[in-house]
Amino acid sequence: MDHLEQLENKNIHIFREAYANFKNMCMLWSIGKDSTVLLWLARKAFFGHVPFPLVHIDTAYKIPEMIEYRDRLALEWNLNMVYGQNEKALENKLTFPDGNVDRIQCCKNLKTEALKNTLSGKWKRYRLNHLSGKYEVDNNTEPYTGVIVGARSDEEGSRSKERYFSPRDVESLWDVGDQPPEFWNQFKTDFAPGTHLRIHPLLDWTELNIWEYIKRENIPTVSLYYNQGDGIRYRSLGCYPCTFPIESESKNVDEIIDELKGGKLKNIAERSGRAQDKDDGGGLETLRRGGYM
Repeated sequence: MDHLEQLENKNIHIFREAYANFKNMCMLWSIGKDSTVLLWLARKAFFGHVPFPLVHIDTAYKIPEMIEYRDRLALEWNLNMVYGQNEKALENKLTFPDGNVDRIQCCKNLKTEALKNTLSGKWKRYRLNHLSGKYEVDNNTEPYTGVIVGARSDEEGSRSKERYFSPRDVESLWDVGDQPPEFWNQFKTDFAPGTHLRIHPLLDWTELNIWEYIKRENIPTVSLYYNQGDGIRYRSLGCYPCTFPIESESKNVDEIIDELKGGKLKNIAERSGRAQDKDDGGGLETLRRGGYM
């Protein structure tokens, strides 16, 4: 059994443990490479069927191709697809750069608050109708209390502090110092009533592992990850006002793998093109403590 097979088997085990122990689960799908690998693993864990909703937080600032890709795969793979949105912040232009808030506040409004209130069922959710291909208001407002997320430890500093089964309080706030120990693949799955749980199957995966697995499994990905002939590509995907491409000649998965193995990007952070990570005030860790993914 090679390393990718070991990672895959561990992930399938985590998926099944989570599904067996937690009710009202969902999985976040950001449309990026990591969460799409996570989705692929979920389909493997449950024999081609994903038995819980896929939730996307739509900021209305995603690159259009990302939304097209989301809806195409949701229909092709028969996914229970749901999205949530901070409609009030968008209406009042509490956004960057169209409003009078900075990037971090925009992320809090469009991502953190939207995520918390979508998961809790306090705000409207929109569910894909597979017959019409359109999204409709979801009548189910029951809270999602177990949430599967595609975070990797090596991607960004705050994510290295996570556990596979990571408790949050009822407001989705993350107390970094109050995390259960996890030794020898023994996971704590017994939590007090009212605990909101984040589940992170991909913690041990690296960026290289992700791309090697995409190649092995032939997983479809957004073309934004590849050089289209202009010498640039996206390494990490997010909202278009705050996400920038890197210089790269990699036009396909094999060339990205070679680029990573060759060390060309070793001194460049994977999320270096995500402007909100660089802002003063704690950046991504501040957002994540407040409930962001």
